[in-house]
Amino acid sequence: MALLERVAALLRANLNDLIDKAEDPEKMIKQVILDMQNQLLQVKTQVAIAIADQHLLAKKAGENEERRAEWMARAELAVEKKDDALARAALERAMSYKDLAENFQQQVGDQKAEVETLKNSLHSLEDKLLEARAKSDMLIARHRRARASKRASEARVGTAGSAGSTFDRMKDRVLHAEAVSQAWAEVSGEDVDGRFAALEKEKEIDRLLAEIKSRKLLEA
Repeated sequence: MALLERVAALLRANLNDLIDKAEDPEKMIKQVILDMQNQLLQVKTQVAIAIADQHLLAKKAGENEERRAEWMARAELAVEKKDDALARAALERAMSYKDLAENFQQQVGDQKAEVETLKNSLHSLEDKLLEARAKSDMLIARHRRARASKRASEARVGTAGSAGSTFDRMKDRVLHAEAVSQAWAEVSGEDVDGRFAALEKEKEIDRLLAEIKSRKLLEA
């Protein structure tokens, strides 16, 4: 029946997997528990109905067995009265009630099996509901920790990335400024150094020229 199929689906459900896959685990676990409670109520109702039907079938079987016994007694009475035709009619009626009694008895057996199936489903669902209730707080807390940890990690990565990016940009700016400053210094330095070098060179030339002139004067 559809009810047992829904119950079986709930019993097969893995709460851990449901939590991991759900977009909103807290809402999902509450919904699962609510579904289980609803199904449990329906199964309890079905068990009560099935038991009532079993008692009714057993009563019908008993009533038809009583009718069979009554007609068997009438058949015996007809035999005692030497009325075979009446006895045969009574036996025919007795056999009819016998078939009905056996049919109802068979239904009682089938109903017992259904009642047992429903009871087993009921007990399994009760156990699953207890498990879900016991695990719900733990699973929700676990999910909240995982979500908080993920957000913290994302925040750390985002902050580190932002800080790192800002640091890199500032570093590049400093290096660029240093390079520009050095370039200006080098340009300015080359002009001054060049002028001093020219003066020193000219001075050295003057010294050498004077030295040569002095030596020539001595030779003369």
